[in-house]
Amino acid sequence: MNFELAPYATKWQETRGRLHPENESSMRSPFQRDRDRIVHSAAFRRLMHKTQVFISPEGDHFRTRLTHSLEVAQIARAIARALNVDEDLTEAISLAHDLGHTPFGHSGEDTLHDLMEPYEGFDHNDQALRVLILLESKYMDYKGLNLTWETLEGVVKHNGPLLDGNKTVNQLPKTLASYNQRHDLELDTHSGIEAQIAAIADDVAYNHHDMDDGLRASLFSIKDVCAEVDHVREAFNNVYREYPDAPDHLARAEVVRSLIGEMVEDVLAETNRRLEEDKPKNAKELRHLRRPMVAFSDEMRQKERALKTFMFKAMYRAPSVNQERVRASQQMTELFNYYMEKPDLLPEEWKDQCSGLLAQENARIIADYIAGMTDRFALKLHQRLFEAA
Repeated sequence: MNFELAPYATKWQETRGRLHPENESSMRSPFQRDRDRIVHSAAFRRLMHKTQVFISPEGDHFRTRLTHSLEVAQIARAIARALNVDEDLTEAISLAHDLGHTPFGHSGEDTLHDLMEPYEGFDHNDQALRVLILLESKYMDYKGLNLTWETLEGVVKHNGPLLDGNKTVNQLPKTLASYNQRHDLELDTHSGIEAQIAAIADDVAYNHHDMDDGLRASLFSIKDVCAEVDHVREAFNNVYREYPDAPDHLARAEVVRSLIGEMVEDVLAETNRRLEEDKPKNAKELRHLRRPMVAFSDEMRQKERALKTFMFKAMYRAPSVNQERVRASQQMTELFNYYMEKPDLLPEEWKDQCSGLLAQENARIIADYIAGMTDRFALKLHQRLFEAA
Protein backbone atom coordinates (compact mmCIF):
# COMPACT_ATOMS: atom_id res chain seq x y z
CA MET A 1 0.00 0.00 0.00
CA ASN A 2 1.24 3.50 -0.83
CA PHE A 3 1.38 5.65 2.30
CA GLU A 4 2.77 8.69 0.47
CA LEU A 5 -0.24 9.74 -1.56
CA ALA A 6 -0.80 13.32 -2.62
CA PRO A 7 -2.46 15.55 0.01
CA TYR A 8 -5.69 15.79 -2.02
CA ALA A 9 -5.96 12.00 -2.50
CA THR A 10 -8.59 9.97 -0.68
CA LYS A 11 -6.83 8.17 2.18
CA TRP A 12 -8.11 4.68 2.93
CA GLN A 13 -7.10 5.15 6.56
CA GLU A 14 -9.63 7.99 6.76
CA THR A 15 -12.54 6.18 5.12
CA ARG A 16 -15.98 7.21 6.31
CA GLY A 17 -16.80 3.54 6.57
CA ARG A 18 -19.64 1.30 5.49
CA LEU A 19 -23.35 1.61 6.21
CA HIS A 20 -23.11 -1.68 8.11
CA PRO A 21 -19.91 -1.67 10.23
CA GLU A 22 -17.50 -4.53 9.61
CA ASN A 23 -14.13 -5.67 10.86
CA GLU A 24 -11.71 -4.62 8.13
CA SER A 25 -9.04 -6.86 6.63
CA SER A 26 -5.46 -6.91 7.85
CA MET A 27 -4.23 -7.61 4.30
CA ARG A 28 -6.39 -5.41 2.07
CA SER A 29 -7.42 -1.80 2.32
CA PRO A 30 -11.17 -1.05 2.42
CA PHE A 31 -11.00 0.11 -1.20
CA GLN A 32 -9.27 -3.09 -2.30
CA ARG A 33 -12.06 -5.05 -0.66
CA ASP A 34 -14.63 -2.91 -2.48
CA ARG A 35 -12.96 -3.62 -5.80
CA ASP A 36 -12.88 -7.35 -5.09
CA ARG A 37 -16.56 -7.41 -4.09
CA ILE A 38 -17.48 -5.68 -7.35
CA VAL A 39 -15.40 -8.08 -9.47
CA HIS A 40 -16.97 -11.11 -7.77
CA SER A 41 -20.54 -9.83 -8.17
CA ALA A 42 -23.02 -11.44 -10.54
CA ALA A 43 -23.87 -8.03 -12.00
CA PHE A 44 -20.24 -7.54 -13.02
CA ARG A 45 -20.09 -10.96 -14.68
CA ARG A 46 -23.25 -10.20 -16.66
CA LEU A 47 -21.53 -7.20 -18.26
CA MET A 48 -19.77 -9.78 -20.44
CA HIS A 49 -22.96 -10.16 -22.49
CA LYS A 50 -24.17 -6.56 -22.41
CA THR A 51 -22.89 -4.77 -25.47
CA GLN A 52 -21.81 -1.18 -25.90
CA VAL A 53 -23.40 -0.32 -29.25
CA PHE A 54 -24.19 -3.51 -31.14
CA ILE A 55 -26.90 -5.74 -29.73
CA SER A 56 -25.74 -9.28 -29.01
CA PRO A 57 -23.33 -9.32 -31.97
CA GLU A 58 -22.44 -12.62 -33.57
CA GLY A 59 -18.74 -11.73 -33.77
CA ASP A 60 -16.57 -11.80 -30.68
CA HIS A 61 -14.30 -8.90 -31.60
CA PHE A 62 -16.62 -6.08 -30.53
CA ARG A 63 -16.44 -4.56 -27.09
CA THR A 64 -18.93 -5.39 -24.38
CA ARG A 65 -19.78 -3.53 -21.19
CA LEU A 66 -17.31 -5.80 -19.42
CA THR A 67 -14.36 -5.17 -21.73
CA HIS A 68 -15.22 -1.47 -21.72
CA SER A 69 -15.22 -1.40 -17.90
CA LEU A 70 -11.84 -3.13 -17.82
CA GLU A 71 -10.43 -0.67 -20.34
CA VAL A 72 -11.76 2.26 -18.31
CA ALA A 73 -10.18 0.83 -15.18
CA GLN A 74 -6.82 0.39 -16.91
CA ILE A 75 -6.77 3.98 -18.18
CA ALA A 76 -8.01 5.30 -14.84
CA ARG A 77 -5.35 3.45 -12.86
CA ALA A 78 -2.64 4.90 -15.10
CA ILE A 79 -3.93 8.44 -14.48
CA ALA A 80 -4.33 7.79 -10.74
CA ARG A 81 -0.77 6.52 -10.51
CA ALA A 82 0.58 9.57 -12.33
CA LEU A 83 -1.34 11.89 -9.99
CA ASN A 84 -0.33 9.85 -6.92
CA VAL A 85 -3.84 9.17 -5.66
CA ASP A 86 -5.53 5.94 -4.57
CA GLU A 87 -5.47 3.48 -7.49
CA ASP A 88 -7.68 0.89 -5.80
CA LEU A 89 -10.53 3.32 -5.18
CA THR A 90 -10.17 4.62 -8.73
CA GLU A 91 -10.36 1.07 -10.06
CA ALA A 92 -13.36 0.12 -7.91
CA ILE A 93 -15.38 3.10 -9.18
CA SER A 94 -14.33 2.43 -12.78
CA LEU A 95 -15.39 -1.21 -12.60
CA ALA A 96 -18.76 -0.35 -11.01
CA HIS A 97 -19.75 2.63 -13.15
CA ASP A 98 -21.73 0.60 -15.73
CA LEU A 99 -23.41 -1.93 -13.41
CA GLY A 100 -26.77 -0.21 -13.77
CA HIS A 101 -26.93 -0.45 -17.55
CA THR A 102 -29.72 -2.42 -19.15
CA PRO A 103 -29.51 -4.91 -22.00
CA PHE A 104 -29.55 -3.38 -25.49
CA GLY A 105 -27.32 -0.42 -24.62
CA HIS A 106 -28.68 3.09 -24.51
CA SER A 107 -31.75 2.00 -26.44
CA GLY A 108 -32.69 -0.33 -23.59
CA GLU A 109 -32.11 2.36 -21.02
CA ASP A 110 -34.23 4.90 -22.91
CA THR A 111 -37.04 2.37 -23.32
CA LEU A 112 -37.02 1.35 -19.67
CA HIS A 113 -37.02 4.99 -18.63
CA ASP A 114 -40.13 5.62 -20.75
CA LEU A 115 -41.85 2.50 -19.43
CA MET A 116 -41.06 3.47 -15.84
CA GLU A 117 -42.09 7.11 -16.20
CA PRO A 118 -45.45 6.49 -14.45
CA TYR A 119 -43.53 4.66 -11.70
CA GLU A 120 -40.83 7.20 -10.76
CA GLY A 121 -38.63 6.63 -13.80
CA PHE A 122 -35.41 4.76 -14.47
CA ASP A 123 -31.84 6.05 -14.38
CA HIS A 124 -28.78 3.87 -14.94
CA ASN A 125 -26.70 5.64 -12.27
CA ASP A 126 -29.46 5.12 -9.73
CA GLN A 127 -29.76 1.53 -10.92
CA ALA A 128 -26.04 1.01 -10.32
CA LEU A 129 -26.63 2.11 -6.73
CA ARG A 130 -29.58 -0.32 -6.46
CA VAL A 131 -27.31 -3.13 -7.65
CA LEU A 132 -24.65 -2.25 -5.08
CA ILE A 133 -26.89 -1.70 -2.05
CA LEU A 134 -29.90 -3.97 -2.72
CA LEU A 135 -29.82 -6.40 -5.61
CA GLU A 136 -26.51 -8.14 -5.06
CA SER A 137 -27.17 -10.54 -2.20
CA LYS A 138 -24.20 -12.43 -0.84
CA TYR A 139 -24.12 -11.72 2.86
CA MET A 140 -26.17 -12.95 5.81
CA ASP A 141 -26.42 -9.65 7.67
CA TYR A 142 -27.39 -7.15 4.97
CA LYS A 143 -28.43 -6.69 1.37
CA GLY A 144 -25.98 -5.43 -1.20
CA LEU A 145 -22.19 -5.36 -1.14
CA ASN A 146 -21.85 -2.92 1.78
CA LEU A 147 -19.21 -0.83 0.01
CA THR A 148 -17.45 2.12 1.58
CA TRP A 149 -18.83 5.64 1.52
CA GLU A 150 -16.08 6.70 -0.86
CA THR A 151 -16.82 4.07 -3.49
CA LEU A 152 -20.57 4.66 -3.43
CA GLU A 153 -20.06 8.42 -3.51
CA GLY A 154 -17.82 7.97 -6.55
CA VAL A 155 -20.31 5.79 -8.39
CA VAL A 156 -23.24 8.18 -7.97
CA LYS A 157 -21.29 11.47 -8.31
CA HIS A 158 -18.55 10.64 -10.81
CA ASN A 159 -20.13 13.00 -13.35
CA GLY A 160 -20.39 15.86 -10.85
CA PRO A 161 -22.65 17.19 -8.07
CA LEU A 162 -26.27 16.00 -8.17
CA LEU A 163 -27.74 18.93 -6.25
CA ASP A 164 -27.58 22.65 -6.88
CA GLY A 165 -29.81 25.65 -6.32
CA ASN A 166 -32.34 24.32 -8.83
CA LYS A 167 -32.56 20.70 -7.66
CA THR A 168 -33.48 19.23 -4.29
CA VAL A 169 -33.07 15.76 -2.82
CA ASN A 170 -36.77 15.08 -3.41
CA GLN A 171 -36.20 15.42 -7.14
CA LEU A 172 -33.58 12.68 -7.18
CA PRO A 173 -34.35 9.03 -7.98
CA LYS A 174 -36.00 7.37 -5.00
CA THR A 175 -33.25 4.84 -4.23
CA LEU A 176 -30.55 7.49 -4.18
CA ALA A 177 -32.62 9.89 -2.06
CA SER A 178 -33.49 7.13 0.41
CA TYR A 179 -29.93 5.86 0.76
CA ASN A 180 -28.62 9.40 1.15
CA GLN A 181 -30.81 9.87 4.24
CA ARG A 182 -29.02 6.98 5.94
CA HIS A 183 -25.50 7.54 4.58
CA ASP A 184 -25.09 11.18 3.49
CA LEU A 185 -23.13 11.19 0.22
CA GLU A 186 -22.86 15.02 0.15
CA LEU A 187 -24.63 15.25 -3.17
CA ASP A 188 -24.06 18.98 -3.53
CA THR A 189 -20.27 18.64 -3.83
CA HIS A 190 -17.91 17.23 -6.40
CA SER A 191 -16.71 13.68 -5.93
CA GLY A 192 -13.21 12.83 -4.82
CA ILE A 193 -10.41 13.01 -7.36
CA GLU A 194 -10.45 9.23 -7.86
CA ALA A 195 -14.06 9.30 -9.12
CA GLN A 196 -13.28 12.27 -11.34
CA ILE A 197 -10.47 10.21 -12.87
CA ALA A 198 -12.84 7.28 -13.47
CA ALA A 199 -15.31 9.59 -15.24
CA ILE A 200 -12.78 11.07 -17.62
CA ALA A 201 -11.23 7.64 -18.29
CA ASP A 202 -14.71 6.57 -19.41
CA ASP A 203 -14.71 9.39 -21.98
CA VAL A 204 -11.21 8.50 -23.17
CA ALA A 205 -12.08 4.83 -23.57
CA TYR A 206 -15.45 4.90 -25.27
CA ASN A 207 -14.65 7.66 -27.77
CA HIS A 208 -11.78 5.80 -29.34
CA HIS A 209 -12.79 2.22 -28.75
CA ASP A 210 -16.22 2.87 -30.27
CA MET A 211 -14.45 4.40 -33.27
CA ASP A 212 -12.35 1.24 -33.50
CA ASP A 213 -15.47 -0.96 -33.35
CA GLY A 214 -17.27 1.19 -35.92
CA LEU A 215 -14.39 0.86 -38.36
CA ARG A 216 -14.19 -2.89 -37.71
CA ALA A 217 -17.94 -3.22 -38.40
CA SER A 218 -17.60 -1.16 -41.62
CA LEU A 219 -20.22 1.34 -40.45
CA PHE A 220 -17.83 3.97 -41.78
CA SER A 221 -14.35 3.99 -43.30
CA ILE A 222 -11.04 5.55 -42.35
CA LYS A 223 -11.63 7.97 -45.22
CA ASP A 224 -15.02 8.95 -43.75
CA VAL A 225 -13.74 9.78 -40.28
CA CYS A 226 -10.64 11.54 -41.63
CA ALA A 227 -12.81 13.73 -43.83
CA GLU A 228 -14.72 15.11 -40.83
CA VAL A 229 -12.46 14.91 -37.78
CA ASP A 230 -9.24 16.89 -38.19
CA HIS A 231 -7.19 15.43 -35.34
CA VAL A 232 -8.06 11.87 -36.36
CA ARG A 233 -6.97 12.64 -39.94
CA GLU A 234 -3.70 14.02 -38.61
CA ALA A 235 -3.13 10.87 -36.55
CA PHE A 236 -3.71 8.59 -39.56
CA ASN A 237 -1.47 10.77 -41.73
CA ASN A 238 1.32 10.45 -39.17
CA VAL A 239 1.00 6.66 -39.17
CA TYR A 240 0.91 6.32 -42.95
CA ARG A 241 3.84 8.75 -43.25
CA GLU A 242 5.95 6.47 -41.06
CA TYR A 243 4.47 3.20 -42.37
CA PRO A 244 3.35 3.85 -45.98
CA ASP A 245 2.35 0.24 -46.61
CA ALA A 246 0.62 -0.37 -43.27
CA PRO A 247 -2.56 -2.44 -43.58
CA ASP A 248 -5.64 -0.59 -42.37
CA HIS A 249 -6.23 -2.77 -39.32
CA LEU A 250 -2.72 -2.08 -37.98
CA ALA A 251 -2.95 1.61 -38.83
CA ARG A 252 -6.25 1.74 -36.96
CA ALA A 253 -4.73 0.13 -33.87
CA GLU A 254 -1.77 2.50 -33.98
CA VAL A 255 -4.05 5.53 -34.26
CA VAL A 256 -6.30 4.44 -31.39
CA ARG A 257 -3.26 3.99 -29.12
CA SER A 258 -1.87 7.34 -30.19
CA LEU A 259 -5.12 9.23 -29.60
CA ILE A 260 -5.68 7.64 -26.19
CA GLY A 261 -2.12 8.49 -25.20
CA GLU A 262 -2.58 12.07 -26.34
CA MET A 263 -5.78 12.40 -24.34
CA VAL A 264 -4.25 10.95 -21.18
CA GLU A 265 -1.30 13.32 -21.43
CA ASP A 266 -3.70 16.23 -21.89
CA VAL A 267 -5.72 15.19 -18.82
CA LEU A 268 -2.58 15.04 -16.71
CA ALA A 269 -1.36 18.43 -17.90
CA GLU A 270 -4.72 20.16 -17.37
CA THR A 271 -5.33 18.48 -14.02
CA ASN A 272 -1.90 19.44 -12.72
CA ARG A 273 -2.51 23.00 -13.89
CA ARG A 274 -5.79 23.18 -11.98
CA LEU A 275 -4.29 21.59 -8.89
CA GLU A 276 -1.52 24.17 -8.95
CA GLU A 277 -4.04 27.01 -9.31
CA ASP A 278 -6.52 25.86 -6.64
CA LYS A 279 -4.07 24.09 -4.32
CA PRO A 280 -6.52 21.79 -2.46
CA LYS A 281 -4.96 20.84 0.87
CA ASN A 282 -6.93 17.62 1.29
CA ALA A 283 -9.68 15.48 -0.23
CA LYS A 284 -12.45 17.35 1.55
CA GLU A 285 -11.28 20.71 0.26
CA LEU A 286 -11.01 19.30 -3.28
CA ARG A 287 -14.65 18.18 -3.13
CA HIS A 288 -15.80 21.71 -2.28
CA LEU A 289 -13.94 23.51 -5.08
CA ARG A 290 -15.92 25.45 -7.67
CA ARG A 291 -14.89 23.15 -10.50
CA PRO A 292 -13.66 19.58 -11.01
CA MET A 293 -9.91 19.12 -10.87
CA VAL A 294 -9.71 16.36 -13.50
CA ALA A 295 -10.49 17.72 -16.94
CA PHE A 296 -9.47 18.08 -20.56
CA SER A 297 -7.94 21.28 -21.83
CA ASP A 298 -10.23 23.48 -23.93
CA GLU A 299 -8.41 22.37 -27.08
CA MET A 300 -8.80 18.67 -26.26
CA ARG A 301 -12.43 19.16 -25.31
CA GLN A 302 -13.06 20.57 -28.79
CA LYS A 303 -11.36 17.54 -30.35
CA GLU A 304 -13.45 15.21 -28.21
CA ARG A 305 -16.67 16.95 -29.25
CA ALA A 306 -15.71 16.73 -32.93
CA LEU A 307 -15.20 12.98 -32.65
CA LYS A 308 -18.43 12.54 -30.66
CA THR A 309 -20.38 14.48 -33.27
CA PHE A 310 -19.06 12.26 -36.03
CA MET A 311 -19.65 9.07 -34.05
CA PHE A 312 -23.23 10.05 -33.26
CA LYS A 313 -24.03 10.49 -36.92
CA ALA A 314 -21.94 7.68 -38.40
CA MET A 315 -22.38 4.99 -35.75
CA TYR A 316 -24.87 5.59 -32.95
CA ARG A 317 -27.56 6.64 -35.42
CA ALA A 318 -26.47 4.55 -38.39
CA PRO A 319 -29.44 2.90 -40.17
CA SER A 320 -28.37 -0.63 -39.24
CA VAL A 321 -27.88 0.35 -35.58
CA ASN A 322 -31.22 2.19 -35.57
CA GLN A 323 -32.97 -0.94 -36.82
CA GLU A 324 -31.54 -2.85 -33.89
CA ARG A 325 -32.57 -0.07 -31.52
CA VAL A 326 -36.17 -0.17 -32.71
CA ARG A 327 -36.32 -3.96 -32.46
CA ALA A 328 -34.74 -3.96 -29.01
CA SER A 329 -37.10 -1.25 -27.76
CA GLN A 330 -40.12 -3.21 -28.96
CA GLN A 331 -38.93 -6.43 -27.34
CA MET A 332 -38.13 -4.76 -24.02
CA THR A 333 -41.56 -3.09 -24.02
CA GLU A 334 -43.28 -6.42 -24.63
CA LEU A 335 -41.32 -8.09 -21.82
CA PHE A 336 -42.12 -5.30 -19.36
CA ASN A 337 -45.83 -5.26 -20.19
CA TYR A 338 -46.00 -9.05 -20.08
CA TYR A 339 -44.70 -9.19 -16.51
CA MET A 340 -46.74 -6.20 -15.39
CA GLU A 341 -49.85 -8.13 -16.45
CA LYS A 342 -48.58 -11.48 -15.12
CA PRO A 343 -46.13 -10.91 -12.25
CA ASP A 344 -46.86 -14.43 -11.01
CA LEU A 345 -44.93 -15.73 -14.05
CA LEU A 346 -41.69 -14.12 -12.93
CA PRO A 347 -38.95 -16.46 -11.68
CA GLU A 348 -39.54 -17.56 -8.10
CA GLU A 349 -37.18 -15.15 -6.34
CA TRP A 350 -38.68 -12.19 -8.21
CA LYS A 351 -42.29 -13.40 -8.01
CA ASP A 352 -42.05 -13.69 -4.23
CA GLN A 353 -41.06 -10.03 -3.99
CA CYS A 354 -44.14 -8.97 -5.98
CA SER A 355 -46.63 -10.77 -3.77
CA GLY A 356 -49.33 -8.35 -2.60
CA LEU A 357 -47.55 -5.20 -3.80
CA LEU A 358 -49.02 -2.20 -5.61
CA ALA A 359 -48.41 -1.71 -9.34
CA GLN A 360 -45.72 0.91 -8.70
CA GLU A 361 -43.75 -1.44 -6.46
CA ASN A 362 -44.18 -4.31 -8.90
CA ALA A 363 -42.94 -2.11 -11.73
CA ARG A 364 -39.70 -1.38 -9.87
CA ILE A 365 -39.09 -5.08 -9.24
CA ILE A 366 -39.81 -5.92 -12.89
CA ALA A 367 -37.48 -3.12 -13.98
CA ASP A 368 -34.77 -4.57 -11.75
CA TYR A 369 -35.29 -7.98 -13.30
CA ILE A 370 -35.18 -6.71 -16.89
CA ALA A 371 -32.31 -4.27 -16.29
CA GLY A 372 -30.17 -7.13 -15.00
CA MET A 373 -30.64 -9.23 -18.13
CA THR A 374 -27.92 -9.71 -20.69
CA ASP A 375 -28.70 -9.04 -24.34
CA ARG A 376 -28.76 -12.72 -25.22
CA PHE A 377 -30.94 -13.68 -22.23
CA ALA A 378 -33.49 -10.98 -23.08
CA LEU A 379 -33.55 -12.06 -26.73
CA LYS A 380 -34.02 -15.74 -25.86
CA LEU A 381 -36.68 -14.97 -23.25
CA HIS A 382 -38.59 -12.82 -25.73
CA GLN A 383 -38.36 -15.56 -28.32
CA ARG A 384 -39.69 -18.15 -25.85
CA LEU A 385 -42.59 -15.96 -24.68
CA PHE A 386 -43.66 -14.36 -27.95
CA GLU A 387 -42.17 -16.13 -30.93
CA ALA A 388 -42.23 -19.83 -30.10
CA ALA A 389 -45.77 -20.27 -31.32
